Amino acid sequence: MHLHAQHVRFTASHLPCVPVLHLHHVLHARMSSGALLSAMDMGMGMGMDWLFVLQLLMSAVCLLVLLLRYRAVKPEKTRRRRYPGLTQWPIVGVIPAIVSNIHRIFEGVTGMLALSGLNYQCRFWFAGFRYFITCDPANVRHIFTSNFENYPKGDVFAQMFDILGGGIFNSDGERWRSQRTKAQMLMTTPRYRAFVAQSSLDKVEQSVLPFLAHAADSDTTCDLQDVFTRWSFDTTCNLVFGVDPGCLAIGLPDVPFARAMDDVLRTVFVRHIMPVTCWKVMRRLDVGHERKNAAARRTADEFVAATIASRRAAYNKQGADKSAADLLSSFICDEEIARDPDADVYIRDMTMNLLVAGRDATSSALSWFSYLIATNPRVEKRLLEELAPIAARRPVGPDGMVAFEAGELKNLLYLHAAVCECLRLYPSLPVETKAVAAHDVLPSGHEVRPGDKILVFNYSMGRMKRVWGADCREFRPERWISEDGKLRYVPSNKFVAFNSGPRTCLGKEMVLVQMKVTVAAVAWNFAVEVVPGHVVEPKLSIILHMKNGLLVRVKRRSGIPAMIGKQ
Repeated sequence: MHLHAQHVRFTASHLPCVPVLHLHHVLHARMSSGALLSAMDMGMGMGMDWLFVLQLLMSAVCLLVLLLRYRAVKPEKTRRRRYPGLTQWPIVGVIPAIVSNIHRIFEGVTGMLALSGLNYQCRFWFAGFRYFITCDPANVRHIFTSNFENYPKGDVFAQMFDILGGGIFNSDGERWRSQRTKAQMLMTTPRYRAFVAQSSLDKVEQSVLPFLAHAADSDTTCDLQDVFTRWSFDTTCNLVFGVDPGCLAIGLPDVPFARAMDDVLRTVFVRHIMPVTCWKVMRRLDVGHERKNAAARRTADEFVAATIASRRAAYNKQGADKSAADLLSSFICDEEIARDPDADVYIRDMTMNLLVAGRDATSSALSWFSYLIATNPRVEKRLLEELAPIAARRPVGPDGMVAFEAGELKNLLYLHAAVCECLRLYPSLPVETKAVAAHDVLPSGHEVRPGDKILVFNYSMGRMKRVWGADCREFRPERWISEDGKLRYVPSNKFVAFNSGPRTCLGKEMVLVQMKVTVAAVAWNFAVEVVPGHVVEPKLSIILHMKNGLLVRVKRRSGIPAMIGKQ
């Protein structure tokens, strides 16, 4: 009886199991007691019969209660599971939904988060780990700022991005703090900022405008995303290494270093969607995309090593000019770095990190901005109106085109609002990943445990009505301008394009300068038209590129005063 009482207490705390387990044990006891019943008197047998009937009635009542409870709860569970793009299945979790909706994963997750209160826990039972997906500003503040130390990048992230070595984007803890301090010190000097502004203007005048003029004069289509990717690679290489690879030129030449970086980043993305064990085995066997990645890494490392050696040799010469403002020169001339026995490894990792961050973030933003302006003539008109007074004061080049200096664009309110609005809808980094170091309870009430992975969907954040209002999917720069005509402040946990908290992007000001100088020159000198029928949608990638590129026709502008004068 003591054991039976324990069993009753156990099954009562696990109600779905009560009828089955309890009835099974009762029937088993009933059938196995036949011999004993025949040896007992009638009173004992009738007593057990009544007990048996009573147990059956109790089991029936339990079944009825559970059935009614299930019918009452079922609609709620059904609603919780009807997330577009992702469905939670027993055992395999959301893997079938991810595989079947991989082509629209950004929109699928956005719809799911909108229905689930901005947060969703994603389970992979057979693999033994969990993802927590969020675009909740309160959770973002907690993860990126309030409890920053509990949410590092993690070892798996560093393994996936092994091209970055031990650089700033792969590091955590004291190593990360040291690298960030050094990079911030070099990138915020007036000298480097002036170098960024002048380099951006020179590249626009010498490469972007001539290339687009050639496309306009020859009446050919061009992939504007490819143009901006090449421009960004050239510009970033110049800022980081002091070298212009010449990717953006008439004819679009093939540059081995640029091609190698493309191959490396493609591999990084594949690693994100494959089980870690699988791609590690492929890397060890040197097969598939890992084989191509190994060759690309050799090409990239050889370029960086040769550039470092060449610059160091030049600076070691008597009377060498050390006035160059690029980051590689600053690292080589830094006395603290020079004392490090692994100085070349440190410089290689830092420069590679800055190159990867600068190239893809800027080119992605420029591509989406051009698309939004081309498809929103109202915004284009207001932008031209704002540029007109400055253009009237600028010298016109021999080709009849005008370029703008960064200082002239700094205080243009509508231009800045349009750039921010673009980055709100199309952040260059659509998803940010974090690891969980220790048990924690988020502001949303969700618990996370050590080993959990957190995915912050920046892409989804900009499309949440609860965060940005009913018009959240509209491209409306006016949302950034207050009633008194000033720039509206938006906290970084809501506008996450440049990250948030201690890891806020060091290159934020640099990206804004590059974008403004480029988009102002392109918008003023050319009318951009997306090729009819061309499908523009996000590419499934760690950087928010366009899946099919951005095929456009460009035409030299004429009659701008008449255009902006229309009401």
